[in-house]
Amino acid sequence: MPITSVTKDPEALTMTVVADFTAPLQRLWDAYSDPRQIERFWGPPTYPARFTRHDMYPGGRSAYAMYGPDGDASRGYWEFLSVEPLKSFEVIDGFALEDGSPNSEMPSMRMTFEFTETETGSRMTTTTYFNTAEEIEQLLEMGMEEGMRAAMGQIDAVLADLASFASGMSAETQILSDTQVRVTRVIRGPRELVWRAHNEADLVRRWLLGPDGWRMPVCELATEVGQTYTYEWEREDGSDRFGFTGELLEYEPTYRSVTTEQMIGMEGPGTINEMTLTPVEGGTLISILITYPNAELRDTILATGMVDGMETSYARLENTVLADA
Repeated sequence: MPITSVTKDPEALTMTVVADFTAPLQRLWDAYSDPRQIERFWGPPTYPARFTRHDMYPGGRSAYAMYGPDGDASRGYWEFLSVEPLKSFEVIDGFALEDGSPNSEMPSMRMTFEFTETETGSRMTTTTYFNTAEEIEQLLEMGMEEGMRAAMGQIDAVLADLASFASGMSAETQILSDTQVRVTRVIRGPRELVWRAHNEADLVRRWLLGPDGWRMPVCELATEVGQTYTYEWEREDGSDRFGFTGELLEYEPTYRSVTTEQMIGMEGPGTINEMTLTPVEGGTLISILITYPNAELRDTILATGMVDGMETSYARLENTVLADA
């Protein structure tokens, strides 16, 4: 059990939890910044969490749900107030409704997470700031302290699993629901350059090609919310041309972008793609949450080998754009 102390201060309206780990500081930080890792311990064992959004930068937001054994869900959100890499982050933590919006009938609280090196590894100090003494009593009666102890008891196993999250791994697909899929990969390069590689046409054309033997004659980017983009590919002999178009919905350089996507010439609803870039050990974690209109289209697109094509492009990104930087 990593927790070494829990201190409740009714006068200051705080609860402070100190936990010590044998893992290096970077490893502990990455466990909180990577959605694949934090969802393996944020919820208690009987209520595992699933993060559908995790934007670890000032102004960013996280959305998650903890699912019980009977399928019931407890939803929450974080609003990031500050982030100092390898040192601390601060959030507003609250309950959420099914659509992800804050549940105004439940209390929200401010939480700080402070990370320090120790002689044996690393320490995390989590301080929760409540609004009233009644909120402290309400949340403790709901099992907040017991849930935190149970959740943090799972961190050691996540920290020990280095292989699952290391750089150099192929693109990974996680089916989160009937309509949502998350594709992740650690790109061996700094976040700023990975962002440029997605947002400068001359760089995009060098790597976003899928299998060998294809070229990208059309690469029209969107860099302002409301603009449309168009990508088109064809074989080197000019045959089998196809493409995608869509609208830019959100744009937060160098952290996050959200777009719609529709195959040119294809009728029916398309997808919404949410890309987040997060610095981690070994490079930049790219996380793309794809929301489909239904499970049938999700399965049809995944069956085309889409993720294999993405992996080929990401490997080319590392071996061309990032290698030349």
